[in-house]
Amino acid sequence: MLDILVIFVVTAVCSGIAVGLILIISHRKSWYDQTNDRKVHSGHVPRLGGIGFAVVFVIGAVFIVALTRKFDSVVRFLPCLAGICIIAAAGAWDDFRPVKPLFKLLTQIAAALCVVIPGYTFRRIVFFDNNYLENIRWLSYFVTVVWIVGLTNAMNFIDGLDGLAGGISAIIALTFAFIFSRYGETPSAAMLCVCLFGAIVGFLLYNVPVPQAKIFMGDGGSQFLGFTLALLPLLEEHNTAAALPVPYAAALLAIPIFDTTAAVWRRVRDKKWITTPDRGHIHHKLMNLGLSAPKIDIIMMCLQLALSVLVYISLKLPSYRSLLVLGLAYLLALAFFATLHFLNRKVLLAAGENGLPNCAGHLNDRGNGLQRSH
Repeated sequence: MLDILVIFVVTAVCSGIAVGLILIISHRKSWYDQTNDRKVHSGHVPRLGGIGFAVVFVIGAVFIVALTRKFDSVVRFLPCLAGICIIAAAGAWDDFRPVKPLFKLLTQIAAALCVVIPGYTFRRIVFFDNNYLENIRWLSYFVTVVWIVGLTNAMNFIDGLDGLAGGISAIIALTFAFIFSRYGETPSAAMLCVCLFGAIVGFLLYNVPVPQAKIFMGDGGSQFLGFTLALLPLLEEHNTAAALPVPYAAALLAIPIFDTTAAVWRRVRDKKWITTPDRGHIHHKLMNLGLSAPKIDIIMMCLQLALSVLVYISLKLPSYRSLLVLGLAYLLALAFFATLHFLNRKVLLAAGENGLPNCAGHLNDRGNGLQRSH
């Protein structure tokens, strides 16, 4: 317990210092987030904060793995760190000079291969006592690559409001830490989760929406978080309940997954490219309802906490009862997204009937002038 606390304090302090230094450098170099008609923040705000906490996590992960694992396990984990570095570096480059979606996708696949080739893959689909994927190894590789690439982009999509992506990611990382501590046999897995949690907390000191964020995490930070959170459920190396099956891990990350699924559906329905940006993400819809950024963050954090508790409880129950609680987690997320969809639709229709021009953009700008959106 003392080791866990030390890891948290050290990483949080180091992350706060690193992000603070990047904030100073960004102001001196005028490295600011661009504003356009799709974003609703104003002023000069740096967007490289993610690099600060990503570097702190990578350094912390090196020490944790080196001190808690055997030599062969350390060597096996090194490609995962390489994948994390690739994602963070590519995202940071995209913050400076936007790259084409195809290049970004290929980079994400390459980083995902750094994880699956050493053997960090999903092994279970549903039940803890049945290894459905062990005899179909190629399927486990495919599922894991899709999982990693999908979540890398999902967290990037949801990073559209101060404190939102960081807050959700912090809760998820802490939940994984509890799961590994309670059920796992690999102590370094829980320590890595706490290391990530501390790194995010250090960043959030500068990213809270009250009165406004001093720095954004940028694509480098959001893609790093998505990639690393996708890696966490793969860390448990033994046949324990901590080695999460796909549906349990997905339930814990239901918010970015559902938001991204809805975004893809909107673009396919409207016959647009999947990479086409829009203002229909979950934070946009909550802003349309007139909620301020702090209130949106509180609502989303409460939803994420509820999902985390349900997933944690489901792991303590026998197979069928476990699935019932897991289903409740999915039902909660689905009910929230469905209710928000219809409320947002009602507001937009009312605005259109009142003759407000560009009602979606008009409503999104209300009372949120200092929040940015992707």
